[in-house]
Amino acid sequence: MSSNHLRGQSSPYLIQHSENPVDWYPWCNEAFERARQEDKPVFLSIGYSTCHWCHVMAHESFENEEIAAILNQNFISIKVDREERPDIDSVYMAVCQTLTGSGGWPMSIFMTVEQKPFYAGTYFPPVNRSGMMGFRELLLEINKLWKQKRAGLLQSAEQIFSQIDTNAGSSEEVQKRAGKAIDSGLPGQAAELFTRSFDKNYGGFGSAPKFPTPHNLIFLMLYSGIGLDDKWYQVEKTLEQMRRGGIFDHIGYGFSRYSTDRFYLVPHFEKMLYDNALLMIAYAAAFKISEENMFLDTAEKTAEYILREMTGPDGEFYSAQDADSEGREGLYYIWDYEEICNILGRKKGEEFCSYFGISERGNFEGKNIPNLLNGNPISDKFHKEKKLLYENRQLRTKLHLDDKVLTTWNSLMLSAMVVLYRVTGKERYLQSAVQAHCFIEKNLADGNILFVSCRNGAGAVNGFLDEYAYYSAALLSLYEAVSDEKYLRRAEEICNEARRQFKDPNGEGFFLYGDRNDRLITRPKETYDGAIPSGNSVMAYCLVRLFQITDNKDYKSAAEQQLAYMSHLAEGYPAGYCMFLTALLLYDYPPQKITAILSKTDTEEEIISRVPLYADIKILKEETPEFKLLNGKTTYYVCKDHICLPPVNEIK
Repeated sequence: MSSNHLRGQSSPYLIQHSENPVDWYPWCNEAFERARQEDKPVFLSIGYSTCHWCHVMAHESFENEEIAAILNQNFISIKVDREERPDIDSVYMAVCQTLTGSGGWPMSIFMTVEQKPFYAGTYFPPVNRSGMMGFRELLLEINKLWKQKRAGLLQSAEQIFSQIDTNAGSSEEVQKRAGKAIDSGLPGQAAELFTRSFDKNYGGFGSAPKFPTPHNLIFLMLYSGIGLDDKWYQVEKTLEQMRRGGIFDHIGYGFSRYSTDRFYLVPHFEKMLYDNALLMIAYAAAFKISEENMFLDTAEKTAEYILREMTGPDGEFYSAQDADSEGREGLYYIWDYEEICNILGRKKGEEFCSYFGISERGNFEGKNIPNLLNGNPISDKFHKEKKLLYENRQLRTKLHLDDKVLTTWNSLMLSAMVVLYRVTGKERYLQSAVQAHCFIEKNLADGNILFVSCRNGAGAVNGFLDEYAYYSAALLSLYEAVSDEKYLRRAEEICNEARRQFKDPNGEGFFLYGDRNDRLITRPKETYDGAIPSGNSVMAYCLVRLFQITDNKDYKSAAEQQLAYMSHLAEGYPAGYCMFLTALLLYDYPPQKITAILSKTDTEEEIISRVPLYADIKILKEETPEFKLLNGKTTYYVCKDHICLPPVNEIK
């Protein structure tokens, strides 16, 4: 077979599998109808295009003619890109976690034509190996059970379905437990949990692997900043350690997915747009608090990487860069000692290697990941040398670029660029955010309806809760930066559309998928903050901010209901709900409101970089009857806790 039913798909992940000997289908009615007609179970494989172990399983099993023949003869095979279909991924990840105690990608699900799963796992080697069942043996065993003991499989499917349906939050029992009151004690409980798990020596929380989870650090910064308790040392140590470690690309900038060790030295080398967006926000905010230049330098270098390698011709942001090249993870990023000396010259090369912890012995599989964990200063001392090494690295086998454009992740990066603009006053960051907004409106929106993604054309899959929540938040960030009412009005439109499509009419919170999306076997509500904050957490933030900006009592009521709902869910482990906790802190400790009247000698960019991030700023270019210049200079009117202070020419 030269191709399968994935030909013509827009997803880079599906395209990667379009020449497999496996007769893949995308998720579609045709696949399930064929399974019904041929009386076969369905094999569902979920992954994404820059996933290392997805590549491994594809090469070992899906490109294997014998295994493909077993699949084609006995199963209907469906391939799903988790980034395009987070609804399918969410439903079946719950299955995988329930059955195996863990989850991840590639995800492997076996199910009935009614989409009810009876077996789940993640990566399988092609044949039995090291105590792991081989994929070939698994297929033969499931086929045997399907033909000889199907009643047992069907019974198992019904039991699993019943379990995940309850966990999805759609049962009456779960709805009865919905939160009744906002719990303002949760931020303190979360902060204590972080203190207990904080790694004092190497930063971060818990043991390896260590994920950046910048939204946790952003919460701790806000918690400390409003004077509740000083957790700044945890933020400072973690951000510095990540910048020093190999998780940060010291040659080409930007952050990898996570660290495989507790030191942040050896990363999983794929670079994701969402990680870099959230980290830019965290580092920019840390600079605003501390005025420590290392934090701003990290944020700006990450932005440089994004604008150089992850931005399309119309200002759109691409999704990810792969970890693998030439079949090896990290090969693109690692260096030989002698290689560097040859490129830079012996004397300068030896200096560079000493500075960045590079040795003849190596620190990763006999080669080297540049890092500053040796304590050397974080500076641009070797700027020219890094440029030379970067140019040399460009000659290596190119990394796969996942160039699809996701609404949720683009909204995150849009927000990150706005925050960086607010911290630096540099127009290029605001311009980047505005271009991304224009791209979303042109390619990923149809009126108030959003799409998940696009690639080489307009979007196709109708958006889920995250698309609406994150884009609302991005629009609010633009409004906060430039005081343009059009962004506020658009944020209201998108947020209100989210309330129409996804709000649970019989309870509280928001479903992951809504009226315009496919029906699946369950309808989950995602509330826990994982690699990125959940849609329910971001909706809490949007509703709180819309109330504070507009003083609309409808938003106040909706915000309070959402905060109460999330309060109940966060009781068990509040540290897993940091975006919601950030919204709760904003609700309990509203930002001060600052109106600035520009003098003729100041610019908006200069003013925006002077005011705190934790403030609502409105900039007026001319005096009004209410707001006058003081001493002919730029003047600030500050209001907080229903009290307005006298006008001043400088702001702290």
